[in-house]
Amino acid sequence: MTPSVPSQEATALLDGLRAFIEPAHVRVDPESCLNYGRDWTRLYVPNPLAVVLPGTVEQVQQLVRYANDHRLALVPSGGRTGLSGAAVACRGEIVVSLDRLNRILDFDPTDRSVTCQAGVVTETLQNFARDHDLYYPVDFAARGSSQIGGNIATNAGGIKVIRYGLTRDWVTGLKVVTGRGDLLDLNRGLIKNASGYDLRHLFIGSEGTLGIIVEATLQLTQPLREPSVMVLGVPDLDGIMALYGAFRGRLELSAFEFFSELALRHVLKKGLHRPFETATPYYVLIEFENPEQAQTDEALALFEQCAEQGWLADGVISQSEAQAKELWRLREDISESISEHQPYKNDVSVRISRVPALLAEMDELLAREYPDFEVLWYGHIGDGNLHINILKPANLEPATFARQCGAVSEHLFEILRRHGGSISAEHGVGLTKKPYLHYTRDETEIGYLRAIKQAFDPNGIMNPGKIFDGSTRVPTSPSKTS
Repeated sequence: MTPSVPSQEATALLDGLRAFIEPAHVRVDPESCLNYGRDWTRLYVPNPLAVVLPGTVEQVQQLVRYANDHRLALVPSGGRTGLSGAAVACRGEIVVSLDRLNRILDFDPTDRSVTCQAGVVTETLQNFARDHDLYYPVDFAARGSSQIGGNIATNAGGIKVIRYGLTRDWVTGLKVVTGRGDLLDLNRGLIKNASGYDLRHLFIGSEGTLGIIVEATLQLTQPLREPSVMVLGVPDLDGIMALYGAFRGRLELSAFEFFSELALRHVLKKGLHRPFETATPYYVLIEFENPEQAQTDEALALFEQCAEQGWLADGVISQSEAQAKELWRLREDISESISEHQPYKNDVSVRISRVPALLAEMDELLAREYPDFEVLWYGHIGDGNLHINILKPANLEPATFARQCGAVSEHLFEILRRHGGSISAEHGVGLTKKPYLHYTRDETEIGYLRAIKQAFDPNGIMNPGKIFDGSTRVPTSPSKTS
């Protein structure tokens, strides 16, 4: 990317930013604009005016007020591990990176709570909790680079939702800078608070469209006691839900994941090994607490009973913590292993009871509509969340590929609507799912969403164009080409 000479207006605006944010943290170099201007979708060409890294909450407030005065569009940025384009800056916006707001501020062992800044990396918080013999249970493969503020802004889910719920369930307090530039201190870490509207929950999942999350108070819990992991080979889709019912009925599960043989093959190319010799169309990964191996006999008895029913063909159970981690990699490494193929992702959900019917219809649709594309299935089926990844052929242009996939998505989302599902279970709406929001939210509800945004962000400066259409003025900015 090579920027041209900034316009006179853009130069003046950047000088204005440097008056209250250190010049070294107002970046316009091509590398910063590329890295901070995109997320993992890789579908959009980054083109921010600048990348700003405030170091204090006061600087965030000054920045938002400055943006209001000059009608500048802001794109909040965390770890940029999202898959919906919510953190993309492709129209001359200012990227607001929270990288420097990265401190853990307070820990209360009595409340089992921790207060941290928005730029704290998820894995850093998890390690902090572990050092205090506690556990932060929101977990997913991007834990090493995602940030707490981004997790909250997208209501991140992950691999433990079946037992622990979503990010929303662990946030007891938030400090946010609204689109007006006001600092709100929401709920203050309280467990019980019946004093009117709980604005905290509006910002959880808001994708940066209402303001900027700068600080969070999060609940911690007891760690899992010696978890065991099983991977089971499943011959058909019906067997997956049968296994779910059988194992959930007799073990307290902390995870129930599934993935296809096609997905496993991509992971194996990266150096991992098959969990067992038998290859099956689908696999299930089950995790459960197993202190002193007390649940092993129950798990093995369930394995035998399910095998007799024809629901599984083979399986393995971890014998050590190291082996459990290796089995988890078969599921968690899928996304990274297919990233080079620029997959088109659909992240959908439905009530658990409706998963079998949805799976059958979707499987038929995808086989019919994508005969020449490689389609991979995996997901958190224990909470009704399915991930569908269509891999881009090497000789197909990304725009053409996305357009072809988008046309089929219309049929997919119509099936979802009939089943009362959601077009986005945990990745958010952003840019990629914005055209399809009406399949999940009707026009009346979307009208209320717009009214909420207007209340918090009257000038439309916060992440405009994400979730639903809306824009604000941007200055003539450096043009960049990839």
